Amino acid sequence: MLTATDPCTGKKLGDIPSLKRSELFDRIGEAYSAAPAWRAMSFEYRAQVLKAVAKQLRAEKQRLAELMATEMGKPIKEGLAEVEKAAFCAEHYADNAEGYLAREELDSDASLSYVCYPPLGTVLGILPWNAPVWLAFRFLAPALMAGNTCVMKHDPNVPYTAAAIADAFVKAGVPDNIMVNLPVETSMVEMAIEDQRIAAVSFTGSSGAGSKVAAKAGSVIKPCVLELGGSDPCIVLADADLERAADIAVLSRIINAGQSCIAAKRIIVEASIYDSFIAKLKRRLAKLQLGDPLSEETDIGPIARKDLQLNLHRQVQDTVAAGAKCLLGGDLPEQEGFFYPVTLLTDVTPNMTAFREETFGPVMAVIKANDAEHALELANDTEYGLGAAVWTDNAGLAERMAMQLEAGQVAINGIVKTDPRLPSGGIKASGFGRELGPHGIREFVNAKQIWIK
Repeated sequence: MLTATDPCTGKKLGDIPSLKRSELFDRIGEAYSAAPAWRAMSFEYRAQVLKAVAKQLRAEKQRLAELMATEMGKPIKEGLAEVEKAAFCAEHYADNAEGYLAREELDSDASLSYVCYPPLGTVLGILPWNAPVWLAFRFLAPALMAGNTCVMKHDPNVPYTAAAIADAFVKAGVPDNIMVNLPVETSMVEMAIEDQRIAAVSFTGSSGAGSKVAAKAGSVIKPCVLELGGSDPCIVLADADLERAADIAVLSRIINAGQSCIAAKRIIVEASIYDSFIAKLKRRLAKLQLGDPLSEETDIGPIARKDLQLNLHRQVQDTVAAGAKCLLGGDLPEQEGFFYPVTLLTDVTPNMTAFREETFGPVMAVIKANDAEHALELANDTEYGLGAAVWTDNAGLAERMAMQLEAGQVAINGIVKTDPRLPSGGIKASGFGRELGPHGIREFVNAKQIWIK
């Protein structure tokens, strides 16, 4: 049984029955059977289909945003923007997939030799709860435009949002079963990966769960893409635009109540501006409104689940006990639901929990660096390698630091974000493979060499 719970109240919203084993295999079979016809369709036809889905998403934007607010606590204004971003992703791949997958002619001893990119078949997407519409389309849009069919196994926390995404495909009038929803309990995922009709796997989630997915996919020799956790550093040097840096650091940290893999989680500040920059951060964080995600006035909604709320509080308590200062928040609310206050921890050092672990919530950890070299050392002192940011007015230094940062993407004087036009992904415990951009669509195709004499 998949149970949706309102994180504002902790009360059950409803249950959706999980598919039985035989039903799981039937659903996979439906997507598999649809694959040959979908593969045979032209890019132009697939583009028309994806654009129809994007139009349907926009038509249901309010409903989808409200579902996200009630199932996982995303503020309504963020949910509306998320649906728009998902629609843009579908349109981007509709417009660019053919170019991204154009054949490449290479010189050889043949009369003609080239590489082409046919689809793999049916791809399984295992998705998390924290951006349920956007992350679905980050997987679906490139995979579908490449000519694959998709099986979407969404998180058990958001069964109604998952059903609404599937319903949008039906309402858009797409060919049957090019995208199949798989409402199953997490314990059944292994069977789906093992099914011989699944050609590849895309997973977004925690590093621990990702290692299990990778092990299972490897055991049956299937390619996979993993987008996992992060503890992204945001380096602020003394010559940066400090007002702008503070604005973006706060925005990056508190989007989706801080429940984002690519949020700025460790703010590493050069010593000469350390105290003044903390004052800027505190002033901005203190203004944020915690409350009902359905209200337009709310900046930060609840944490998605009780266990996540309690784990976040443990991380804060452990960090303070180790010597960090708590300038804002840090108390577990007594109100109903899974709220957690905006929390500012300073004087955080590498031995502390908030530095070593990923904090998934509105908790900002600030670390002092002696200089740029020390900041770089602190930034790379983590098992993760998803995103990173550098703030400085020295363009040459910024690019040199970006090249040395151990991360899949680096923003210089800006926010680390996902963009359908640019590849995104991590290294180390943050995963492997890339999503989005021209690189993302090539993850689930066969780079096939053709040699003609």
